Amino acid sequence: MTGGKEREKLLMGPGPSNVHPRVLASLASPMIGHLDPDFLEVMNEVRDLLRLVFQTENRLTLAMSGTGSAGMETCLVNLIEPGDRVLVAVEGYFGERMVEMASRCGADLTVLRVPWGEVLDPAAVETALRRGGHRLLAVVHGETSAGVLQPVEELAAIAHRHGALLVVDAAATLGGVPVLVDEWGIDACYSGSQKCLGCPPGLAPLSFSEAASRRLAERREPVRSWYLDLSLLQSYWGRDRFYHHTAPVSMLFALREALRMVAEEGLEERFRRHRENARALAAGLEAMGLELFVPETHRLATLTAVRVPAGVDGEVVRLGMMREHRIDMGAGLGELKGRVWRIGLMGMGASRRNVLFFLKSLEEVLRRQGFELPEGDGVRRADEAYATAPGGRLRVEGQTS
Repeated sequence: MTGGKEREKLLMGPGPSNVHPRVLASLASPMIGHLDPDFLEVMNEVRDLLRLVFQTENRLTLAMSGTGSAGMETCLVNLIEPGDRVLVAVEGYFGERMVEMASRCGADLTVLRVPWGEVLDPAAVETALRRGGHRLLAVVHGETSAGVLQPVEELAAIAHRHGALLVVDAAATLGGVPVLVDEWGIDACYSGSQKCLGCPPGLAPLSFSEAASRRLAERREPVRSWYLDLSLLQSYWGRDRFYHHTAPVSMLFALREALRMVAEEGLEERFRRHRENARALAAGLEAMGLELFVPETHRLATLTAVRVPAGVDGEVVRLGMMREHRIDMGAGLGELKGRVWRIGLMGMGASRRNVLFFLKSLEEVLRRQGFELPEGDGVRRADEAYATAPGGRLRVEGQTS
């Protein structure tokens, strides 16, 4: 673009997502100390709002200083001791990351893998746990490498039946699709600030059940990471307020504002917005002759994986979307590298305007790659999906989308 201010990039990848001006403004709040009584009240509000989005009464609920991967490592390093039998269920890239972290904790690992894009068979999980002695089952709820949503309710019952705790990665689902920690029986759940919560990257919300907290208290040896040791951190976030580390003050201001916006919109309305925008996006992509990687029955609403068509250079298309339209869409990871695009609809990014602009832009870029597709069908089909969406027009932070 020439002259004037460049249009903000539209982040439609696996995260980070675009951040609302209210959240950005909160980052510029005057700096205060991390033990200032006013800041401790901010921490209290963040904790209470996190309980709302996690749908939990867990006392040990806080935001780790670090990205989503810090949340993953916090859960595993606190709940695994060397020699503990651990089952990690893998349906994509981030499940493999759990395997790596659990291994470094000294776990006696069992790994249950399914092809990327598929969901786990509860019977297979039961069979693996029936061998006995597993203290932990770890699974990714929304696997962004493949765009698959893993049902976890049944897995919690299976894990508990065999004496194992359930650890759930909700990095791509918290604030975008239901994550019912208490109702589903999740023992340890973590996420990242930069996806559906609509905050910059840098914090990892997490919540531990009473059973997980007891496991932490009954450890035979100290947690091997001092910085991630929740037995220390809960004293900083709890009533005692013992100093642990210098908290990222500005980031916690931002997370508080982002969580306030989640509460203002309402969880059910927010889930519906993500779901209906994903439905319209999928309809538009299919009308363009593109193939979605995951069947609708277990497709993740916050991220859609679409196969790169034969004869099309996926990276050229992705770079064309960035250079010509300032749209950032994700490339494939791991075994899906070069085979899929990953299209995120997270936080304020899940809107009708973004879906229609994306489809129109993708059609233009694909045509220049020589891919034949019906003109305008993607946008028309998406509009039809919006017209037939249950519940009427969608709302984004008080505005129609």
